Amino acid sequence: MSGNLLIVLLVLADQHLQSPMYFFLGNLAFLESCYSSTILPRMLASLLTGERTISVKPCFIQFYLFACLGGTECCLLSVMSYDRYLAVCKPLHYTTLMNGKLCLHLAAISWISGILVSTSTTFSITSLSFCGPNEIDHYLCDLSPIIKEISCSDTSIVEMTSFIFACAFTLPPFLLTLTSYILIIVTILRIPSTTGRQKAFSTCSSHLTVVALFYGTLMLVYMLPRSRNLRYVKKVFSLFYTVLTPMVNPLIYSLRNKEVKKAMEKGFRKFADHAAFQNSCFLNIKTKSAVL
Repeated sequence: MSGNLLIVLLVLADQHLQSPMYFFLGNLAFLESCYSSTILPRMLASLLTGERTISVKPCFIQFYLFACLGGTECCLLSVMSYDRYLAVCKPLHYTTLMNGKLCLHLAAISWISGILVSTSTTFSITSLSFCGPNEIDHYLCDLSPIIKEISCSDTSIVEMTSFIFACAFTLPPFLLTLTSYILIIVTILRIPSTTGRQKAFSTCSSHLTVVALFYGTLMLVYMLPRSRNLRYVKKVFSLFYTVLTPMVNPLIYSLRNKEVKKAMEKGFRKFADHAAFQNSCFLNIKTKSAVL
């Protein structure tokens, strides 16, 4: 939480980070903060207190927010890959093509897409009847455990609808991301100098790491066949895109990005100088009052 919120503050405060790349990075950091707030508090409370019950409404609210943020992240990662494609493959036209208006539109489309897929999926689930043991074998209210383990209705239509919406809102972003990086790699390999290739690859290696971690584990969870033997494996892989990705994103972007590190150092220096100035003023006032 602190790492992602720090990135948001740096992007908003530092003028050197006022570019499309860091605008999308700020959106991603804010999204990951919301992700952590949706899943981790309830999970940590269960681990600390042993209380593992959750009422119906909070369960559906958690699923709605989780699906919304997951769909938004799929779109946002593809938008970030398109931004890197323009920066590497069309550097002379980058500032013209990726202007402020387009950045706002792409970010808005990402968030709206996540809201639409989450709303449609949650609405289809609420039409089901729930009975049975009212127990799900998971650490969050995900789609498959809800409709498979506690629903006593025919879930075939809901599963088909959810699958169509999931494919419509996640497959195109994934294909766009994959296509962008194929074109980026081809362009990088055509650069004659080794230094130029390293510099070009370093601009997108951080994002490629996040994309591989997020999409890789997401596809393993939702594309593996449904089996009781794979339940534990799916829960472990679910931890990667729900817990690990929000945790490592600030580390990846801050440790591998010189501009972010410079902005962080600059911010800490300003904070230290301001604290020292406030302390000196306090000591000065205290000394004068003692003299009086």
